Amino acid sequence: MNRSIRPDAVLVQAVIAGALSFAHLHDLAAAAGQDGWKAWAYPISVDLLLVAAWRRLRDGGPSRLAWCWFLIALVASLGANVATAGFLDLAHAPAWLRFLVAGWPALAFLGGTLLAHTPDPAARPAPANEVDDVAPTPDPVIPPVPEPAAEALDAPEPTPALPPAAAALPVSVPPALVDRAQKIADAHRTATGDRIDAATLRARLGVPGPMADALAAHLA
Repeated sequence: MNRSIRPDAVLVQAVIAGALSFAHLHDLAAAAGQDGWKAWAYPISVDLLLVAAWRRLRDGGPSRLAWCWFLIALVASLGANVATAGFLDLAHAPAWLRFLVAGWPALAFLGGTLLAHTPDPAARPAPANEVDDVAPTPDPVIPPVPEPAAEALDAPEPTPALPPAAAALPVSVPPALVDRAQKIADAHRTATGDRIDAATLRARLGVPGPMADALAAHLA
């Protein structure tokens, strides 16, 4: 299937503008004393710098470096168009014009080098000490260890302290108290990973010291 060829008006304008600007830059360089192949190299240099700056702006985003050299190349191109329109006597080029034309190669080389080898600030990795705007990660929540059902019961009334003579006698421990102490010891080991001691049993059960010692020895 044949498709009709439709010329793009923008492309045609770009070709015309590029050809005229190329010719004007050549004529300006030739009028400033650059003859032969050197006069043809000037418009190539200006156009290459203009394209390099525009590509840097398109790929890396707006930057002062790219805009600076884009404007320099654009002024050089527009200046040549205006200068060859009769505003300057190209038959007797002024000294400042010769100076600008003679210094352009070094200026264009500097611009092209900076555009090609200066890293893009947007592509640099963020410094390690720079804090990202990210919500902090919350600390892990450790669920509380549930107490055994026996802990909900009311603690028994503390047993009165034994007289000194009776403290040396063996302490008999009720089986119900042993079962309760065993549950407390199991819960304590689950929560801390250590075996319960007599002092903790005494505080949790509210029993005298000798009975707590007897319970600890029984649980051991």
